[in-house]
Amino acid sequence: MSSLVSRSFLQRIAPAARSARLSTPFSKSVFASATRQHGYATDATADQQPRLRLGVTAPNFQAKTTQGDMDFHKYIDKSWAILFSHPADFTPVCTTELGAFARLKDEFESRGVKMIGLSANDLSSHDRWIQDINDISKTNLQFPIIADADRKVAFLYDMVDAQDLTNIDEKGIAFTIRSVFIIDPAKKIRLIMLYPASTGRNTAEVLRVIDSLQTGDKKGVTTPIDWTVGEDVIVPPTVSTEDAKKKFTDVNEVRPYLRFTSGNLK
Repeated sequence: MSSLVSRSFLQRIAPAARSARLSTPFSKSVFASATRQHGYATDATADQQPRLRLGVTAPNFQAKTTQGDMDFHKYIDKSWAILFSHPADFTPVCTTELGAFARLKDEFESRGVKMIGLSANDLSSHDRWIQDINDISKTNLQFPIIADADRKVAFLYDMVDAQDLTNIDEKGIAFTIRSVFIIDPAKKIRLIMLYPASTGRNTAEVLRVIDSLQTGDKKGVTTPIDWTVGEDVIVPPTVSTEDAKKKFTDVNEVRPYLRFTSGNLK
């Protein structure tokens, strides 16, 4: 019985696996990791696809989007980017999310961040859905949305959880979960957030993380819990208190390992 289930599962995801065009070291197997985690035995290569860890280069891909053909790395260019996925068009949670991100266009642009959405439907569906999003949220969605009907990018970025591997659509392909990838100008993945399909995201948290990452990169500091722009930041343990006092105008030493300085750094 298990071998029959395994063959059936592989048949379902094989189109996505075959169509994936990877230009990074993650090309060994698009689906091996997901199938092993789900407990299916497969005849796939024993070389398991490495996990997408923080600090690795974001896998490149080519895709159709609502703004034309995209080479992901070329689109990012030298900007920051946020790639966020959605299970399907014309679904309630996704609609509220896309509208909220669209309304924050100026906020993301002021931070030098390009947004790229992804939903597991084709372009004709995306175009009609954008009309709904704009009407419901009173906005003008201007960033591209990837058409990932075959889940090529979803499997490449491991945007499917174990439960969703059994919750397939009429094509026999798993739905995507709500993933967020923040990618820096060097194409490195700096943050990964994964949400279940039932839970909408928090746009303020996405912006807060971007502010934290950019502040840390520019000023050589870290940020405490619930930090927002303008609040005090933390001097990293790798910097001595003596050097910190030379670098920053003021240093508040709560403990030798916990030192704060003003968040209004120039």
